[in-house]
Amino acid sequence: MAQSSNDEAHWNRTTNLMFIHLGLWLFFGYIVHMFVNVLNKVVILGFPLGFYMAAQGSLIAFVVMLFVFAKQQDNIDREFGVAEDD
Repeated sequence: MAQSSNDEAHWNRTTNLMFIHLGLWLFFGYIVHMFVNVLNKVVILGFPLGFYMAAQGSLIAFVVMLFVFAKQQDNIDREFGVAEDD
């Protein structure tokens, strides 16, 4: 069964959004922590930035990303007429 062009466009936008957020997750989850020694030279509120990113910063980024992703996906769903509350 062939997908309509609307379904394919929706899936393409959803896939692109997923890859963007996956890249951000990779950055905050792994890449930032690779530079911990360089980041530790910067001090915020008495704590080295590398420690702060490991203890709080990445977790905050992940929570913010969840809400942003949900909002962006909802906007995509509404644009293509597949939102759950339509």
